[in-house]
Amino acid sequence: MLMLAGIVLLHITTIILLLVAAIDNAWWVTNTVSADLWGRWELANSAWHYTNLKDYPEEYLQAVQATTVLACIFAILALFVFVAQLFTLPKGQRFTFSGILQLISCLCIMIAASIYTAELHPNETEGGFGHSYVLAWISFVLTFILAITYLILRKKSE
Repeated sequence: MLMLAGIVLLHITTIILLLVAAIDNAWWVTNTVSADLWGRWELANSAWHYTNLKDYPEEYLQAVQATTVLACIFAILALFVFVAQLFTLPKGQRFTFSGILQLISCLCIMIAASIYTAELHPNETEGGFGHSYVLAWISFVLTFILAITYLILRKKSE
């Protein structure tokens, strides 16, 4: 029972990290700019102003946006499927479907962070990757650990 609670808590934590990474405006930060997947905040005259991401290659940006949203969706679906499988799966069976959904979520966030790394800021010398970018990579690791856990885990026979 304790292991089950730990898995659910880890899964919820991973979903929260994925959502924060997708929503928060800190994928790329400088002293005067903070950019996320959806827009760019620029500091001018002591006030932050929102602008579009016009300087980014549109096809890469849309790929990052789509795969990040898909990672969130698949992680949430995996949690619902896991809870459903707790009540419907025959004893001794593996949580394969939950593991596959979690693996897809892992793959999606890895693709998003990789494209962002390689294509959206390859030659910039000012600024650096922000905490949302770091959270995306941490989420990748956690979703991978959960996917492996679900694929190995069997429903205990009582």
